[in-house]
Amino acid sequence: MANRTSAASKTRVGKYELGRTLGEGSFAKVKFARNLETEENVAIKIVDKEKVMKHKMIGQIKREISTMKLIRHPNVIRMYEVMASKTKIYIVLEFVTGGELFDKIASKGRLKEDEARKYFQQLINAVDYCHSRGVYHRDLKPENLLLDANGILKVSDFGLSALPQQVGDDGLLHTTCGTPNYVAPEVINNKGYNGAQADLWSCGVILFVLMAGYLPFEDPNLMGLYKKIFKAEFSCPPWLSSSAKKLIKRILDPNPLTRITVAEIIENEWFKKGYMPPMFEQADVSLDDVDAIFNELGDSQNLVVERREEGSVVPATMNAFELISTSQGLNLSSLFEKQMGLVKRETRFTSKCPANEIISKIEAAAMPMGFGVKKNNHKMKLLGEKIGRKGHLAVTTEIFEVAPSLCMVELRKSGGDTLEFHTFYNNLSTGLKDIVWKTTDVGKVEGKDGSAAGPSPP
Repeated sequence: MANRTSAASKTRVGKYELGRTLGEGSFAKVKFARNLETEENVAIKIVDKEKVMKHKMIGQIKREISTMKLIRHPNVIRMYEVMASKTKIYIVLEFVTGGELFDKIASKGRLKEDEARKYFQQLINAVDYCHSRGVYHRDLKPENLLLDANGILKVSDFGLSALPQQVGDDGLLHTTCGTPNYVAPEVINNKGYNGAQADLWSCGVILFVLMAGYLPFEDPNLMGLYKKIFKAEFSCPPWLSSSAKKLIKRILDPNPLTRITVAEIIENEWFKKGYMPPMFEQADVSLDDVDAIFNELGDSQNLVVERREEGSVVPATMNAFELISTSQGLNLSSLFEKQMGLVKRETRFTSKCPANEIISKIEAAAMPMGFGVKKNNHKMKLLGEKIGRKGHLAVTTEIFEVAPSLCMVELRKSGGDTLEFHTFYNNLSTGLKDIVWKTTDVGKVEGKDGSAAGPSPP
């Protein structure tokens, strides 16, 4: 990250300086980065090459990346270039500052029908365009719907989020993936499914949440949730218009063969109100970088090197650009979440205590809860000993200095189930009360309460 003080270590990949981690998954992590030549902010998805090769996915990833690089659409996150080192693939993506669309619901409750329709139209535009080019998302959910500085919807991870995916001899996808609440019944059924029909179901769940402020299918028991999804057992809230209810019921049809299609949605009267078809030009795009890194994967002369410059062992100092990367655009009031309020797959709090004291307190609070602790300077990895619903819960903690006497502590789920992360965080919070600075002094984000219910976590 540009302008970090000498206190922090810096990592460079080609012309990019890497900054904080924005998200993590089992195959990849996404980091905020800066193009040192143009000063442009980007996001870099870093894929573990060994895992990709182990799953025999090289050909598929090359196809996905090549297609995504050719896609230039105003409602899809842009892919700029692809690089590789000996162990990693680096996918350089557009970085947007408006936060997640669902942050709006979490902070102020459901959207008015006209506003929900505007975002749904943009979502369908993106989905329709990518489907027309043979690219399916397969994991549409709240954290993949971002907003740029102008409030334009951008779908992220199209063609990348659901890796690994395999198409069987019958031409259908056979990997159950996605967030249970948003997943189509035929995906759960595991008998093969059509990517376009499954994406559309997820769009229907998203539309419901935008206008209702809660999920259509919820059950504390996973099998109970699946039963509701199989039967499409849900009811629309009374404040929805009858035409909106009809459209949602046609999208959330458990039979994919009778489910409404994208072409039919675009002709739907409710959908068409105020509809603006997307305006964009298809520019010339080169796939030379994709060919270069995949043609001789492992010993190509085009490989980049990840260079790390070590600094002294003190917390990384956050500059203005990094602060903005944690917030929604320039609205810094959303920077620090209210204690015990809204918690998603990551959360953060501030403290006036020294970094070493914060680390000791987190360690002391986490170990009795059955978590192993690994420390590396001002980063910690917490790994749950028990196997949860999606394996062991893993939490990454990092401490940043935002002022000489103020630290920001970020806790991020790096593995396991988000609901289990919520429970862990709430239990951890009680042991950290004496080190947390009251966030009312810094700015607040409304938590989840009865009047402004947000969607349940993925």
